[in-house]
Amino acid sequence: MSTNHPTSGAAASPPAPPVPVTPTSPSPTPASRFLADLTPLRENADYRRIWFGQSVSSIGQQMTAVAVSIQVYALTHSSFATGAVGLCSLVPLIVFGLYGGAIADTVDRRKLGLIGSAGLAVVSAVLTTQALLGNGQVAVLYAAVALQGGFFAIGSPARSSMIPRLVPSHQLPAANALNTISMNLGLTVGPMLGGILIGAYGAQAAYLVDTVAFAATIYAMWRLPAMRPDGSAGRKGRASVLDGLRFLREQPNLRTSFLADLAAMIFGLPRSLFPALAAGFYHGDARTVGLLVAAPAVGALIGALFSGWISRVHRHGAAVLAAVIAWGLSIAGFGLTSGHLWLGLALLAVAGCSDTVSMIFRNTMMQVAAPDEMRGRLQGIFIVVVAGGPRLGDFESGTVASLTTPMVSVISGGLACVAAVLLLAARRPAFLRYDARHPTP
Repeated sequence: MSTNHPTSGAAASPPAPPVPVTPTSPSPTPASRFLADLTPLRENADYRRIWFGQSVSSIGQQMTAVAVSIQVYALTHSSFATGAVGLCSLVPLIVFGLYGGAIADTVDRRKLGLIGSAGLAVVSAVLTTQALLGNGQVAVLYAAVALQGGFFAIGSPARSSMIPRLVPSHQLPAANALNTISMNLGLTVGPMLGGILIGAYGAQAAYLVDTVAFAATIYAMWRLPAMRPDGSAGRKGRASVLDGLRFLREQPNLRTSFLADLAAMIFGLPRSLFPALAAGFYHGDARTVGLLVAAPAVGALIGALFSGWISRVHRHGAAVLAAVIAWGLSIAGFGLTSGHLWLGLALLAVAGCSDTVSMIFRNTMMQVAAPDEMRGRLQGIFIVVVAGGPRLGDFESGTVASLTTPMVSVISGGLACVAAVLLLAARRPAFLRYDARHPTP
């Protein structure tokens, strides 16, 4: 990001689009060869504010997610009702993800990001109020979760598509690694802090902290200049959504990156089997389930913290496929660890680390290879993939486990992921040759 932007939202001419990555990037320091590259945070005040705001609000949102689950279960004493919380956010994420991305390619992305963040803050304030008033209606919580999904899907494509306009292209891999750290800080720290606060002061405490945390994101967005898309993407609504899908269909490298991610989530994500594996594999309890759920996030955080090498890799397509293969093999190995919990947790952490590597390179490809007027729509499609892929993975792993055993489901899913990626590599050899110094979508 460039520094010294005006402190208000006054209109400004959009900066020139980033140039392709060149080998003239500054030589890394010895520490940056291993640790995450902090250059985007040091050199770009706008990015620094956005990163901090997103980190704080991500922790707050995860605290809220824990509080909603606890509150729903307390009201219903039903695991089904608690599980339905995820479904309440899925439809808004898919619908508004597509249209939010289309809108982000036609309006000032800064304003759209402000609307999304402010909307989320209002929903958190409503959740705080209902908890303080002793709400006894689970429908209120379901409605709030649905609104959260909608506002997130509206604001997220706008925020993500602004990053290439603010960070020089040679810093995008480092910026995406830092974004991954931010996300996984929320996934690991948020639930822990939420549990402590809820246990001590009730759900309203977690909701209140989440509400206040959004001030950092809103402030960061407010400090940005106007962020109108390049080009003349004047069409809105359904046509713009279809334009994004057509663009993705016609760009084989970007399409292959999406398909590789889907292969990992559909075949290699045995999340729905963790309760059965905790009891049958490791003879554990709910705490064992918690460890299994947390292990990939811990691995992802470690991978992002030690991502200094990523900026020196230019063959992003090959890196994506290698990372997804490592994910699949780790999951298949996890299926063979019956009775050895710590080995299983270690392999899940390796899988999470591999997923971080894949995500960093896929995001960089999407940001650099796609034209600015399409980035919002691609980010919207990305939200749909991220929201829908794990649900399809839950269905796939659960179905195979019911027909065979959980062990067979995990092992076969990991190997199927590897097979799918190898098939993609065979069908699209140009993806293996994708070079970030000469990006082509």
